[in-house]
Amino acid sequence: MTRRAIVHLEIPAADRAEAAKFYSKLFGWDTQALEEMKYTTFEAEGLAGGFPNVDGEFSKADRVLVYIDSKDINTDLKQIEAAGGKMVHPRDEIPGFGFWAAFKDPTGNTIGLYEAAPKS
Repeated sequence: MTRRAIVHLEIPAADRAEAAKFYSKLFGWDTQALEEMKYTTFEAEGLAGGFPNVDGEFSKADRVLVYIDSKDINTDLKQIEAAGGKMVHPRDEIPGFGFWAAFKDPTGNTIGLYEAAPKS
């Protein structure tokens, strides 16, 4: 079995601009606001992530969400369900970046999957 990387991390923010300033000042992270997506990205040493608004099922305060690399989200979701997990969000496009999905593990933790867009 191939060992998979955690490729993205989301830290929900009530105020994305303030979160970007906070983490940038404390930890030196580079940030970029993507207003059309209502999202702010960050670059940390060895890991990228983002600050979504605290406003949705997957963006709640006190719920940091990790994303695991996937070459084929649909195949992974089938394997997850066969192993006792449950899909909570099907494969969905992130325009210009790739695709994501979410599942719950047998304990109830919500985890994301990220599939990069094909290189053109």
